[in-house]
Amino acid sequence: MAEKTIVAEGSAKGMVRVDLAYARLASSEIARDINRDIVLELIRTRQPVSRADLSRSSGLQPSTISAIVEQLIEERWIVEGAAVERPRGRRPTLISLNDDLVMLAADIRPNQAIVAVVDLNGRFLSREAIPLVSDPERGVNNMADCMKRMQQEHSGKAFEGVGISLPGRVNPATQRLILSPNLKWSQYDIKGVVEKRLGLRVELSNAANAALLSEMWFGRMDGVRNAVLVTISEGIGTAILANGQIVSGKDGLAGEFGHIPIDPSGPQCGCGMKGCWEMYASSRAAIRYYAELSPGAPAVTIQELLHVAEDGDGHAVEALTRQAKHLGRGLRLVTAALSPEVILLTGDITASWATFGPIVQRELESQMLAGGAPRLLVTTDGELARLRGAGAIALQRHSGYYRSPHASPDGHAGRRQGSAGRRGAATNGKR
Repeated sequence: MAEKTIVAEGSAKGMVRVDLAYARLASSEIARDINRDIVLELIRTRQPVSRADLSRSSGLQPSTISAIVEQLIEERWIVEGAAVERPRGRRPTLISLNDDLVMLAADIRPNQAIVAVVDLNGRFLSREAIPLVSDPERGVNNMADCMKRMQQEHSGKAFEGVGISLPGRVNPATQRLILSPNLKWSQYDIKGVVEKRLGLRVELSNAANAALLSEMWFGRMDGVRNAVLVTISEGIGTAILANGQIVSGKDGLAGEFGHIPIDPSGPQCGCGMKGCWEMYASSRAAIRYYAELSPGAPAVTIQELLHVAEDGDGHAVEALTRQAKHLGRGLRLVTAALSPEVILLTGDITASWATFGPIVQRELESQMLAGGAPRLLVTTDGELARLRGAGAIALQRHSGYYRSPHASPDGHAGRRQGSAGRRGAATNGKR
C-alpha cells in the first residue's frame, strides 16, 4: 500500500532545507530512501550530531533514526565518535561523516585534466594537473594512470567511485560526450575505459552542472529554487536550476546558451556556427581582443592577461572590458529565457571581479524586460567547484525516488545493484 510522503522546504521543528521539489504518493521503499537522505543531509550539515538531535531536527521517530543510522554505519557513510558527557541521563554518541570514504574526481579541460581525491566533506586529499593530448584514448588512459597512482597513495581509504566533469554535454542514457566543440572526444567511451582500468563506478557530467551541484552541496544555494550557473573559461557553459531541480533536458543538452549566435557575421565557433556568445564572452575571446589591440605582442594566457590588466596595461583592460560587456549582454538572454533569482558565475574573469563585475552588472541591468535583475554571485575557486562537483556526481544516488542529471529517459535513475549500490549521499541537487 502506498504511503503518502510529503517533504516541505522547512518546518517548525527547525529542519534545514532539503529541497525535494515536489510531493507525491510514494511507496514505503521510496519513503525510506527519502528519510535516509534527509538524515544523511542533516548529519553532513550539523556534524557531529547525536541520534536524539537528529530525531528532533527531522521529526522522525527515534526508532526510525536508529535504524537509518545503523544502515549508514554499515554502508560506511558515517562513523560514531566519542560520547558526550552530561550531568544526568545517558551519554549520547556523536555521529559524523566518514572521512575514510572518498571519491576520485577529474575536471577535464581541452588541454589538461585536474585529478583529485576528495572526501565527503569536500576536502581535497590529493590534486594533480596533467596535460592532455587530442587523442581520446591516450588522454583517458593517462588520466586513469594518474587516478591509479592516487588510489595507491591513499590505499587506506575506501573509494566510492569516480566523477568526471567535461567541457561539453553528456547524453544521460548513453553516458557519452555528444557535444564538445572545444574537446574533440565525442562518442569516445570515457566511462567504460575508466571503469575497466579502476574497477570503480564512473559518472560523467557537464562541467557547468558539476559546478552547480558543488554550490548546492557546499555553497550558498539554500533557499534558492531558480538559478543559472555560468562557467567562463575556454568557452561558456551554463547549468540550470528550475524549481529546485537541475535541468538536463532532452539528451542532456539543456543550457547551451554559449552556442546561441548573437552575431551571424561573427567569428567561426567550434560548434560550426558563427558569432556564438562564447566567441565574445569567453576567456579565449578576451585573449583574441588583446591580440587585436596589441598586434605583434607575445601570446598570453588568460591568467597573464588578468595580471597585466591589474598592473595597468591599457590594452589588457580594454580586452577584458569587452569580454565583460559581452558577458553581461549574453546574460540578458539567460534572464529573458529563464528568469532566475540568482546567476552564479565561475571562471577566469571572476578573479578580477571587483574591476570587471560592475561592467557585467550594468550591461545586464540596462535592458531588463521587467522587474529587477537577478542577483549576480561569483565563486573565485572555479577549478575547485568543478572538482568538488565531479566528486558530488560520484555520490548521487542511482535508486528510486530522485531525478538526476544522469536519469534514464523515463526521468528516473536506474537502480544500482548489490551492497555497494545501496550507498548514496544526500547530494541530489540539495545542500
